[in-house]
Amino acid sequence: MDLNSLDLPKRPEDTRVVVAMSGGVDSSVVAGLLAREGYDVVGVTLQLYDHGEATHRKGACCAGQDIHDARRVAQALGIPHYVLDYEERFKNAVMEPFANAYRQGETPVPCIACNQSVKFVDLMEVAKDLGADVLATGHYVQSKLVEGKRRLFRPVDDSRDQSYFLFATTGEQLDFLRFPLGGMTKPAVRELAREFGLEIAEKHDSQDICFVPQGKYADVIRKMHPEALEEGEIVHLDGRVLGKHEGIVNYTVGQRKGLGIAAGEPLYVIKLEHRTSRVIVGPREALMTKTVRLRDVNWLGERELASLAAGNGMPIEVKVRSTRPPQAGAVHMADGEVFVTLFAGEYGISPGQACVFYADESETSQVLGGGFIAEAVPQALVALTTRLQLPMAFV
Repeated sequence: MDLNSLDLPKRPEDTRVVVAMSGGVDSSVVAGLLAREGYDVVGVTLQLYDHGEATHRKGACCAGQDIHDARRVAQALGIPHYVLDYEERFKNAVMEPFANAYRQGETPVPCIACNQSVKFVDLMEVAKDLGADVLATGHYVQSKLVEGKRRLFRPVDDSRDQSYFLFATTGEQLDFLRFPLGGMTKPAVRELAREFGLEIAEKHDSQDICFVPQGKYADVIRKMHPEALEEGEIVHLDGRVLGKHEGIVNYTVGQRKGLGIAAGEPLYVIKLEHRTSRVIVGPREALMTKTVRLRDVNWLGERELASLAAGNGMPIEVKVRSTRPPQAGAVHMADGEVFVTLFAGEYGISPGQACVFYADESETSQVLGGGFIAEAVPQALVALTTRLQLPMAFV
C-alpha cells in the first residue's frame, strides 16, 4: 500500500493525528491542512502556567487568550479539542530548572526543556492514549524518511528555522512526530489561515519566553527564589573590585549595558561565579571562545558519534545561538566527553546554551543533534589569568 502524506501506510481517514494547538497561526494551519486532507484530527492545547498576567500580552504563547483562540479554531475546523492542565508539570520540568540555571550563572533555553519534557514526552503519551498514529506540531523543521529511518532537517524558510530548539528530540520521538510546515514559508502559512477563514490569520507570532512577562526573567526568579538575589562584587579581570551588584541572575555573559559601574573603557560580563556571587568583567576580546565542552549530548547521525569524533574530530556546522547562522567547526571526544571547536570562534558563549550540529552549510541541511554547553572558557581569559597570576576561580 502506498504511504500517505504523513508517511504511513494507511488511508488519511484511518489515520488519527493529534495536533499540538497553541492558539497561534502555525499550529492552527497544521490542524486545518490535515483536516482538509481527510485525517482524523484531534486538537490538544496545554495550559502551562498561571496565565492571568499574560492574557492580554502580545508575544506569549499558551496564555488564556491563546487557549480561547485554539478552541475557536478547532470549532471552526470541526475537530474535537481538549485543554489539559499541565501547570504543575511545567513548573517542575521547565520553570524550576530555568530559575536554578540562572542561579548557577548559566543562560538556559527553556523552550528546549519544554520540548524535552512536557511536549515530546507528556503530550506524546497523551496522543498515544488517544489512539493517535502521530503527533503533529507547527514547528518550522523538516523530518524525512532516509533509508527507512526518520531524520531531522532544517526547514525551507530559514528565517523561521526552529531546529535549534529541537536538537534534543530523540530518534524514537522523531518516528512519532510530524512537522507539516517544514516545507513552507511563513507568508504561505498565513495565506492558508486566511483561506481556511481562521480569525487568527493575522495574529502576532509568539516571541517571549511564555512565563516571563515583558522578558524580565529576573522578576520570575525573584518570585520563585528570592534568596537567589544575593549581593556580591563586580570584579575586573585584573583583580580590581569595581562595584557591587544585587544578584548574578541580573547579568548574562556578554552583557555590556546596565552593569551598574562607571569605567573609562567598555566592559562586558565575562563570567558569572555563583559560588562566590561575583560578576567578572573585562574587555570584549576576553569573550572570544573557540572550544566548548558539552553535556547531555543527543546524537541523531547515522553512524556512532564516538567513531566519527575520534582523532582530529568530525567536521560539522555548528549553531550556538538561535538567531545566528551555523558556522564551521568540528566535534571531537576526549576521555568520554564531547568537545566542539568553532573555527571562527564566537563572542559571549555562556554555559547552559545549546550547541547544535548540522551536516553541512546548506539551507536545509540535516540536523545531527547537539548538546548543552557545560563549559566555555574564553581563550583570552585563560591567558590573562595566567599572566596576572589571578586565582583559578576566575576561570
